[in-house]
Amino acid sequence: MSEKKESLHFIEHIIEEDLKNGLPKEALRFRFPPEPNGYLHIGHTKAIGISFGLGLKYNAPVNLRFDDTNPVKEEQEYVDAIKRDIKWLGYQWANELYSSDYFQQLYDWAVQMIKDGLAYIDSQTSEEIAQQKGTPTQVGENSPFRNRSVEENLDLFKRMKEGEFDEGTHVLRAKIDMEDPNMLMRDPIMYRILKKHHHRTGNDWCIYPMYDWTHGESDYIEQISHSLCSLEFKPHRKLYNWFREVVYQYSKNKLPLKPKQREFARLNLSYTIMSKRKLLLLVEKGVVNGWDDPRMPTISGLRRRGYTPASIKNFIERVGVAKRENVIDVSLLEFSVREDLNKKAPRAMAVLNPVKLVITNYPENKNETINFDSNPEDNSAGKREIMFSRELYIEREDFKEDASGKFFRLSLGKEVRLKNAYIIKAESIEKDAAGTITQINCTYDPDSLSGSGTEASLRKVKGTLHWVSVAHAKKAEVRVYDRLFLDEAPDGHKDKDFMAFLNPKSLTVSEAFIEPYLAEATIGDTFQFQRLGYFRADEDSTSEKLVFNKTVGLRDSWAKKKPVKQSQNQQQKAPISAINEVMRFGKKYTKFPPEKQAEVKKQIQELAKNISYEELQPFFGTAVKKTGTRIVTMISLGVLMRNTKIRTPEIEAFIKKALEDRSELLIQEAKNLTEL
Repeated sequence: MSEKKESLHFIEHIIEEDLKNGLPKEALRFRFPPEPNGYLHIGHTKAIGISFGLGLKYNAPVNLRFDDTNPVKEEQEYVDAIKRDIKWLGYQWANELYSSDYFQQLYDWAVQMIKDGLAYIDSQTSEEIAQQKGTPTQVGENSPFRNRSVEENLDLFKRMKEGEFDEGTHVLRAKIDMEDPNMLMRDPIMYRILKKHHHRTGNDWCIYPMYDWTHGESDYIEQISHSLCSLEFKPHRKLYNWFREVVYQYSKNKLPLKPKQREFARLNLSYTIMSKRKLLLLVEKGVVNGWDDPRMPTISGLRRRGYTPASIKNFIERVGVAKRENVIDVSLLEFSVREDLNKKAPRAMAVLNPVKLVITNYPENKNETINFDSNPEDNSAGKREIMFSRELYIEREDFKEDASGKFFRLSLGKEVRLKNAYIIKAESIEKDAAGTITQINCTYDPDSLSGSGTEASLRKVKGTLHWVSVAHAKKAEVRVYDRLFLDEAPDGHKDKDFMAFLNPKSLTVSEAFIEPYLAEATIGDTFQFQRLGYFRADEDSTSEKLVFNKTVGLRDSWAKKKPVKQSQNQQQKAPISAINEVMRFGKKYTKFPPEKQAEVKKQIQELAKNISYEELQPFFGTAVKKTGTRIVTMISLGVLMRNTKIRTPEIEAFIKKALEDRSELLIQEAKNLTEL
């Protein structure tokens, strides 16, 4: 049987083509070039993953180069944080470099360009220069200083370097073409005067090179083979190449390799701000508690929240490398960490909003040891013990005095199972003067212990509750984090500031009761709190007080919050979830005539925009005979894959099985997905 051919993304295709055309493999060299003016965020992980991933694939060096050309915004704190984040992700750079290392070489090249008539000193104001640039539909105008003599330009540039002039009095511009359709080619600024202290060079320089001049030439100095950047730099490629060709003529004997710039689609996430400027505003205005606040999309914030390197890498792999911009649903990132922690995190009991429960027929002085699997997904995790007693804490919302038939937790006269323990029945309640329930009195079935093998233990009840023993419980602070913004595109509204969409409930803090096992947690340990979600022990923890951060819930709670578009007639009825509406179509889909199928398919695709992967996944195992259900699932999956780029082994198996089916309709929908 032949091996499956490895799928390559478009950048790998470019590299493979270059290798075929004679580029020596040992000449491959990549870099990740952050600007040290803020903390790295989730958007940067794509660029990190691409560059370091290519380094691993081709056994090629990857430089970490800080493009530190703006001393106004750059700090050593950011340099240290960036290095820490990349190491945490599991990557190691070949060389730690700085654009400031090349300031002298860049200056020397600029002097040579002046001598060759390729650069000049402009003494206009920034406003005058901007006005002369023109517009995309109108050519620019030459500066009145464009034809200064070489001697005058060299003299002014030298005096700029020596600090003779004030900021804003002169700039050095490349002499290219003020009528070029690409406005970046209209005599771009190469140097400006900035009398600011630099975090590495101190006060050695008072003129600083612009990013477009520095970035490509740093690539050239380092002999980077493929300079990879996000799509917003595509218009810069022409200027990148122009500068490169100029300096190549000066140094081709010493530096023979010309870097090649190529662009990929950056990572955009729903409900998320990626602008470092706006993230800094959140920090400065106290909306969040620093760059590593668990609500921030920074790598340090994600780490503190409980995200793992593996979950972020898996997310980036699912997103893929594309040429066109799109917005990835943040639920895919949440799914990735949920999937990873489900395999790794030990299970534990914690009650966040407690109410006391007393089992009246349980012996008063008895303490019982209950055994259960530490992690059912990991056989090597083994079993551990938890103490059970007459008095317990359960979640207050797990009890209702008067409950409908659809409430499957505890209510008067009804039975539930305590997780890994016994079946109990609520008999009575006690309240304080304000009418708040202070105690729930229950009875238990002594023969119903989970796993005991008795007939009573095999009895089925609809609800299962987590709990902790009052006598053994420890206190802890639990910080429940939610999405920081309520809007899918908080910075996508021209008429509203992104701050208007802040989620007032993005953080709630509770004093919880936890089982003693959790009291042994160390900073960074992650757990699944049964029925609640995944939590991480926070850096604020002390020997006197443990603090846990909620990473993510067990399910995507936001999928239920998305509104489904309904007609006026539908709005008068009880709302039906998008997934249920789609599955209703599945019952009759194969019986519809082609015209009706096409109409229904459009409705399904619209509904599918409000369906999460967790809601859709259970239908991958639909029986073969239920062809209609499988077809509507496949249609919905197509929408999900296009919007989130998700691709899991379960999806692949579902598609493969459909391709082997006898239904032509199902096969066609499956084929549509193989082309994504």
